[in-house]
Amino acid sequence: MQTPQDPETFIAEQVRLLKENPECANAQYNLGVLLMQQKRFAEAVEFFEGAIADSGRMFEAYVNLGYIYFKLGEIEKVAEVNKKAIEIEPRYARGYANLGFAYLQMIMTDEAIEALTKALELNPDIVQAWNNLANAYLQKGDVGKAIEIGQKLVELAPDFPLGHNNLAYAYYLNRDFAKAVKHIDRAVALGFKVHPEFLKELEPYR
Repeated sequence: MQTPQDPETFIAEQVRLLKENPECANAQYNLGVLLMQQKRFAEAVEFFEGAIADSGRMFEAYVNLGYIYFKLGEIEKVAEVNKKAIEIEPRYARGYANLGFAYLQMIMTDEAIEALTKALELNPDIVQAWNNLANAYLQKGDVGKAIEIGQKLVELAPDFPLGHNNLAYAYYLNRDFAKAVKHIDRAVALGFKVHPEFLKELEPYR
């Protein structure tokens, strides 16, 4: 959906289309997107649910519902709607990435690793999926694998500060303090607000 220059005019046009055809999934979806962008989440949910009801393949609506539920702090619902998205479109990498993130928040570590790995098989350029996968391995206690994934992340996105921060933490856990300092300094240089206690822990190794 193209972002309209005049949102209120666009809303009025979509409402007119719905009056002409109350089951127009595209109009409902477009309204949902615009309302979501305006943080009118309750209204957006209503239109996305309408789009889903009137279209058998509106997987994008499920993904947008996931974003809304994330903003509302309803992580279980994030997982639920993204599972529905990938049931409709099994090759939708972003759906797996979102599902993996939700599982990570729910401490369903193995499920998170499975979903995030699938996302990256489908699209290896999703930076946040690499970051979440590294965190999932940290959550699992597999520091070596977390370092391996973190290295791939910073190779893919060398200016992604959170990736350097998390890789520094993994190296710290692995007692490779020189590399931990290297990556935390890179995170700071990129503008990341590193936790002061972590900086203090690394100070003796400079």
